Amino acid sequence: MESCRFAGTMLKNSLDATTREHLLQRWLTIDISFRCQIKGLILKTLGSSISEVGHTAAQVIAKIACIEIPRKEWPELLSSLLGNMTQQDQPASLKQATLESLGYICKEISHDDFVQDEVNSVLAAVLEGMNITEQSSVRLAAATALYKALQFTHTNFENEMERNNIMKVVCETARAKEADIRKAAFQCLVFIASTYYKFLEPYMATLFELTANAIDVDEESIAFQAVEFWSCICEEEIKLQDIENRANSRFIEKCMDVLVRMLLETLLKQDEDGIWNLSVAGGRCLGLVARIVGDSIVRFVLPIAVDNLSECDWRSREAGAYALGSILEGPSAEHLSPHLLCFLYLLLDAMEDQNSHVKDTTAWTLTRTFKLLHSTATGFSKISPADLERTIWVLLESIKDSPRIAEKVCGAIYYLAHGYEGFKSRSSVLTPYLADIITSLIATAERTDTKLQSAAYETLNEVVRCSNLPEASQIITQLLSVVMTKLGQGQTTEPQILSSYDRENQALLCGVLQVIIKKLSSTDETKTSIFQAADQIMALLLKDLSTGDLHPSLKPPIFSCFGDVALVIREHFEKYFPDAMSMMHGAVDACAQINDEEMVEYGNQLKRSIFEAYSGILQGLKNSKAELMLPRAPHLLKLIEVVVKDPHRDKRVVRAAVAALGDLADSLGSHSHMKVLFKDIEFFSELLGECRQYEDEQLKETAIWTQGMIDRVCGFGFGSSITRVGYITIVSPPTFPYSSIFSLQNTKNLHLTFFYPLLSPPATTASPTRGHRRSPRNNLPRLWKSVDPRCSIG
Repeated sequence: MESCRFAGTMLKNSLDATTREHLLQRWLTIDISFRCQIKGLILKTLGSSISEVGHTAAQVIAKIACIEIPRKEWPELLSSLLGNMTQQDQPASLKQATLESLGYICKEISHDDFVQDEVNSVLAAVLEGMNITEQSSVRLAAATALYKALQFTHTNFENEMERNNIMKVVCETARAKEADIRKAAFQCLVFIASTYYKFLEPYMATLFELTANAIDVDEESIAFQAVEFWSCICEEEIKLQDIENRANSRFIEKCMDVLVRMLLETLLKQDEDGIWNLSVAGGRCLGLVARIVGDSIVRFVLPIAVDNLSECDWRSREAGAYALGSILEGPSAEHLSPHLLCFLYLLLDAMEDQNSHVKDTTAWTLTRTFKLLHSTATGFSKISPADLERTIWVLLESIKDSPRIAEKVCGAIYYLAHGYEGFKSRSSVLTPYLADIITSLIATAERTDTKLQSAAYETLNEVVRCSNLPEASQIITQLLSVVMTKLGQGQTTEPQILSSYDRENQALLCGVLQVIIKKLSSTDETKTSIFQAADQIMALLLKDLSTGDLHPSLKPPIFSCFGDVALVIREHFEKYFPDAMSMMHGAVDACAQINDEEMVEYGNQLKRSIFEAYSGILQGLKNSKAELMLPRAPHLLKLIEVVVKDPHRDKRVVRAAVAALGDLADSLGSHSHMKVLFKDIEFFSELLGECRQYEDEQLKETAIWTQGMIDRVCGFGFGSSITRVGYITIVSPPTFPYSSIFSLQNTKNLHLTFFYPLLSPPATTASPTRGHRRSPRNNLPRLWKSVDPRCSIG
C-alpha cells in the first residue's frame, strides 16, 4: 500500500506545473487511451482503506479534473463521485476520499468551468456527506468541501428551498460534538456572511445563538470563527452604507448592545505571544462595529474601558486600552473630544505600567488618539500646554522601551506633531520640546532594530516638517550639522563591511537631509544655511557615489538630494554640475540594464530619484545657466524612453518622468536645438496621452502642463507666459484669444484657475503638481498606522 501512495504522489507531482497552460500541455501529450486508463485506476484507488492513499488519489483526480472539466471532457467524473455518496453500504474511507476530491476540484477550477447541473451534483454530494448519520471523518471532509464549493452556489441561494436546506445542514453541523467539524461549519458560515449577506435575515436568530454560544464557551479556534462571522457582517454593512438602493438589514444596529458586550469579553482572552487570536479578532470586530454605529458605541465601551484601565489584573488593563483604541474610528470627533482628557490621563499612566503588553497596546491607542482626535482634519485639539508637557515627557521616556513599544511611540509622536500643523495660533507649542524630541528620535534610530530605525527617522522628518521655522531655525540648522556628521561617519567604514543596518541608516539619513533642505529653503532667511552647507553636503554625497562598493540602496536618496540642493542654490550649483551629471549618466545607463524581476522595485526607486534630480537641477539653473543642460538632454530623454517601454512601469515613476520632461521643455525651450530634438522623438506623445487618461489628478495635471511646455517649444503655443518659481507655476494670459485653462498651483495644492474666451481649442496649459518631492526612502510605510498592537510583525 505504501507503493500505491508513493505512485499516486509521483503522478500528482508530475501533473504539478508553474502554470495551468504548462499543466495542460503535459497532460495532453499522453496518449488518450493511456489517459483513460489512468483516470479509471485513480477512481478505483479512491476506495483504498488506507486514508493516505485515498487522500493522494483525491488530489490527482482534482489535478486532472482542472484540465478536463473546462474542456468538457471526463463527463462521467461527477456522476461517478456522486454515486460514491448515494450508493448504499459504501465504506466511509471511500466517501471521505470522494468528498476530499470534490473539495480539491472546487478549489482548482473557476466558476465558468462548472455548469449549474454540475454545481447541483457537487452540492448534493457534499450535503449528503454532512448528514448527522455519517461518520465523523466523512462529515469533516464534507464540511470542508462545502466551504470550497460555496463560491459556486449563487443560483442555489437564490432558490428559497435550496437555501433553507443549505442553511439547515450548516447550522446543524455547527452543533456537532466534534470540535473540528464545528470549526469547519463555522468557516462555511463566515463565507456565507461575506457572500450571501442579503439572504441571511430569516436565519439571524439561529446564527446569533450559534455564534454567541461559540464565543462564550467553545474552543478558541471555533470562537475565533464566530467573531469572524460578525466581522464579515460588519464589512458588508460598511459597504452598503456607501451604496444607494441596496438593502441593508442593519443586523449590527439591532444587536449592538449584546454584541458589543460579547466582544468586550473577548478582549480579555489575550495570548501572551501576540499572535492573531480571539482577542485580536474581537478588537478588530469592535472597531468595525464602531464604524457602523458611530457615536452610539461610546456609551457602551467607554465606561467599561475606563474601569478596566484601573484594574489590578494586567489583562483587564490591556483590554481597556485596546477597547479605547478600537472604537476611535467611527464616532465623531465632537462626540469623543469631551472624553479625551479623561482617558488621555489614564493612557499616560498606563504607559508607565509594569506590564509590557499594557504599554504596547497603550502606545498603539495613543497613536490612534492623536491621529483621529488631534488633527487639522477634525479641527479639534484639546491638549492644554500643561497636558502637552506631560504627554511629551511620557512619550520620550517610553521611547526607550523595547523596540516593539518604541516603534508605536514613534507613531504617537508623529501624529502629535502632525496635529499641530495648520493650527497657526499653536504652531509654536512644540518648539520648547523640539530639541529634546529630536535628540530622542536620533538616539532611537541608532538602536539596532531596522523597523524601529525606519519609524524613528520618519517621525523625525514629520517633526521637522511641522515645526515653526522662525522659532526652530537654529535647532533645524544644528540638526543639519548632526546629519552631515553622521553621513560622514558612515563613509569612514569600509563599504564591504557595512551591515545592512548601517546601509539603511545612511539611506534614511539622506531622507532626513532632504526634509531639512526643503524646510530651510522655505524662507529667504533660512536659505543661507543651505548655501553655507552646500559644499559639505555635495562633497559627502559625491564621495558616497564615487565609492565603487556603494550599496545600491543609497543611490536613490542621494540623487534626490541633488535636485533639492540645486533648487535652493540655483546657479551656484554649477560647480558641482560636472560631477553630479557624471554620476547621473552612469545611473541612467544602469537603469537601462535592469531586467531582473527582483530588482524592479529598486529600479523604480532609482529612476524616480534621477528624474527628481533632473527636475531640481533644471529649475535651479533655468534663469542663468540653463545652457549647461543642453548636452545632457539626450540622457534624460533616454531614461524617459526606458520608462515608456517598460510594461510594468510604476505610476510614481511616470509622474516624475513627465514632470522632468516638462521641466526640460520649460528650461531649455528657447534653444533651437530643443525644437529639433522634440520634433525628432515620438514616444512622449504616447506617454502624455496615456497619462491624461489616468484617474490620478496629479499625474493628469502634470501631463497637461508638460504637453503645454512641449507645444510651446515646437511652435504650437499661442504666446502664454509661463514662469516656474520653485514649486509654483504662474501662467500669464495669452495674447491670442484662443481656448485654454490656466492654473496657479502651490505646494498646498491650492488651485486658482482662470478661464479665457475661446475661439478654438489648442492644447491646455496647466501647472504640474510636483509639490514637495520625497525620496522613496522617505516614503516608508508607517507600520503603526495599520498594524494591530497584539499582532507580531514578521
